[in-house]
Amino acid sequence: MTGPADDGRLDDGRAVNALADTQRFASDGVEMVRAAPATDATLDVLEDATRLLVRLSAAVCSGSEAQLRVALADAAAGVDPVWVEELVLQSYLFAGLPRALNAAREWRRISGRRAPRTDDDAQYDHVDEWRERGEATCETVYGRFYERLRHNIAELHPALDAWMIVEGYGKVLGRPALDLRRRELCVVAACAALGQDRQLHSHLHGAMHSGASHAEISATLDAVAEFLTPAEQKRFAMLWARVKGH
Repeated sequence: MTGPADDGRLDDGRAVNALADTQRFASDGVEMVRAAPATDATLDVLEDATRLLVRLSAAVCSGSEAQLRVALADAAAGVDPVWVEELVLQSYLFAGLPRALNAAREWRRISGRRAPRTDDDAQYDHVDEWRERGEATCETVYGRFYERLRHNIAELHPALDAWMIVEGYGKVLGRPALDLRRRELCVVAACAALGQDRQLHSHLHGAMHSGASHAEISATLDAVAEFLTPAEQKRFAMLWARVKGH
């Protein structure tokens, strides 16, 4: 699973059926590359802790073991450890359990912190709370596209729709220990590092809906550049230029 949801939209911001044909998407990809690149990104727009957190998100998702260790060591020195643990937890939605478990193991070793003895969300009697929290969080991220998204994902499979809301946006991304703005910037970093254009498009919007500025989102893409190929850097800059232009 590379993200809590399929995007349900093309990169021009219109709501579309999630089953749109690949030829349409491919032609949009060509158009996207021809757009003017963003030029207003500066890394110092993000405070140090957030910059280190988004880099860690990319490292967990696609970095080598060496890159992961460096990113975790940097985070241990400059980020609230509660934020780091929340980022590692949410990474299983995007990177899968193997990478999330490896990141958690390295984090325990590097930080010296023991796992909490209990966690409210480890108990599965909170499903109704997760569903309510997930609906609210997902609606914030998707804004006016929320109902269309729910329809499109249910058309893919009703279980995916339920898991997206309850597991993705409720149990994980709706946890209060890390604010949604930073979570969404980390999701932008994860989707970029994984080369997931459709989900990246959705979460560029989601980061804005969650309170991130254009400059912060540009800086996030710049902060994770080492995890991207030159072609991806160019492609994502064009995508972001189109998204913020609407």
